[in-house]
Amino acid sequence: MKQLTLTAIALALFASTSAHAESMQFMPGGSRPAMKGPEANFTGSVTVDPIYSSNEHTSNTGGHVTFEPGARSAWHTHPAGQVLIVTTGTGWVQEEGGEKRVMRPGDVIWTPPGVKHWHGATDTNGVGHIAITNMKDGKNVDWMEKVTDAQYLD
Repeated sequence: MKQLTLTAIALALFASTSAHAESMQFMPGGSRPAMKGPEANFTGSVTVDPIYSSNEHTSNTGGHVTFEPGARSAWHTHPAGQVLIVTTGTGWVQEEGGEKRVMRPGDVIWTPPGVKHWHGATDTNGVGHIAITNMKDGKNVDWMEKVTDAQYLD
């Protein structure tokens, strides 16, 4: 009898608890406006297509960034790191003090928190990549000085 009573109470509590599930969010391609990469943070023609923003359940942001030939980011760091997934073209990525490396479609680059670097197109080819950038204290990037032409072409 005691077991039956406990089972009845458990079932009653379970039934009275409303199941709360959020609905999926569907964001059609092209529904988020693209923007030009700000001149303060980029050299050349860069387009940023937002994919998704951080929210209460996701602590990162995603965007598809397209660099025309010769275009690149300024030097920068990410307080919580970044993943780049190269989707099109040929580009370069360089960590401060390291070799400039070629990046091609399918390449994945993990940049740990605080590592100073830049990335962009080569001088003759454009490149596109998806950037997944983690947030820390509401921030995902710390911009620094621009990459000089000499640094870029070296």
